[in-house]
Amino acid sequence: MIKIASIQTNIFWEDPKTNKREYDKLFPSLEAFDLIILPEMFTTGFSIRANKIAENSSGETLSWMQQHSKKLDTCIVGSLPIKENNKFYNRLYVVKPNEVQYYDKRYLFSMADEDKHFSRGEKELIFELKGWKIKPLICYDLRFPVWSKNKHKNKEFRYDILLYVANWPAARSDAWKALLKARAIENASYVIGLNRIGKDNNKIDYDGSSRVFNFKGNRIDKFEANNFHIEKSIFIKTELNTYREKFPVLQDADDFNLL
Repeated sequence: MIKIASIQTNIFWEDPKTNKREYDKLFPSLEAFDLIILPEMFTTGFSIRANKIAENSSGETLSWMQQHSKKLDTCIVGSLPIKENNKFYNRLYVVKPNEVQYYDKRYLFSMADEDKHFSRGEKELIFELKGWKIKPLICYDLRFPVWSKNKHKNKEFRYDILLYVANWPAARSDAWKALLKARAIENASYVIGLNRIGKDNNKIDYDGSSRVFNFKGNRIDKFEANNFHIEKSIFIKTELNTYREKFPVLQDADDFNLL
């Protein structure tokens, strides 16, 4: 069993201190959870002003995440803009009490010039927590299913939970919801898609429409559009394993390797 808290909330534009203060108020009530998920660019919103907003790879926000992780004895996940070796990344951190891992967003949103200001990631990440294998991805990654493809080999699956953090505009929320459901079905895994709400300084609206789907593609959350909400999920490993044994669809898939 794993207990997960996903926070659908507004983000104050390019204001890390205010955003972190808001999370400071929420975290004490989430001590019982194994994993706490924050949205994409949770300290700034989706801004491409990398020179202005990026922190270094050992900056204040990572230290803040580590402090809360140790205090709550939990894992915290969320992305933020990072500068490293004179390049900028939309970097998702996986912060445990005694370990930090990260994933850099691979598919950069060229229609908003993200690719002109940030560098793409080259490696995937699958981390383990409480006996679960979890693959985190970021927003636009959702549109490219090869990068998220699960794999069944020697009776083992690459991951059990597929996790997306996002700043996905309300204008395209139907695509967001449909693709999240599809990823759950095709990969025989739980899928969490956490999006923000509110309006950013580019006048883009975000309605949240966060979702949690089980391995059958059934929605199992209580998120509502445009409303702040902390979804508290409990996943049972035996339920997932039983389904995979009864309907082993991925054993018929082509073998592959991600380059």
